[in-house]
Amino acid sequence: MEHILQKSALKDLFTYEDYKHLPNDGKRYEIIEGELLISPSPKTGHQRIHARLFNALMNFVQKNHSGELFSAPLDVVFSNLNVVQPDLLFISKKRRSIIAEDNIRGAPDLIVEILSPYTEKADRIQKKELYAVYGVREYWIADPEKETIEVYSLSAEGYRLSGTFEKTDRLQSVILKGFEINLFN
Repeated sequence: MEHILQKSALKDLFTYEDYKHLPNDGKRYEIIEGELLISPSPKTGHQRIHARLFNALMNFVQKNHSGELFSAPLDVVFSNLNVVQPDLLFISKKRRSIIAEDNIRGAPDLIVEILSPYTEKADRIQKKELYAVYGVREYWIADPEKETIEVYSLSAEGYRLSGTFEKTDRLQSVILKGFEINLFN
């Protein structure tokens, strides 16, 4: 790890080529605007939400033959300076050309990030801006502490909040018509 930090300190920007040489050590590495972000592995609460959402989304996607669902760790390469590993991502049949053998090359239709103390700032600010710029049509932010999910839909002006779903609410997606889940009950 020391080598990586020294290397990035000598360069102005961290690139996808640099990223491909990082160790597989259980940490999540991402690059946003050439800055290397490092997060520890997720906690159990995060994993519970991840499992429930993944299972519900996978059942819906398979039943409706609407596209493909993927889970971290999987690189989404927006550019040489922007590489992320969202918790969950959905790619519709129309966009399946962005699916490569070893990564995703372009904007998924839906990205889901589950907050942790280590990732909240990046998820709410940096990634939200990045996803809007690159054209991710819908972005969900799940907050295990508050037991809420915020659903953002892309418009010409950027993301607009479609809804904040609390513990007793049933989340509904704008792009996955008919998908509903009560995640926290």
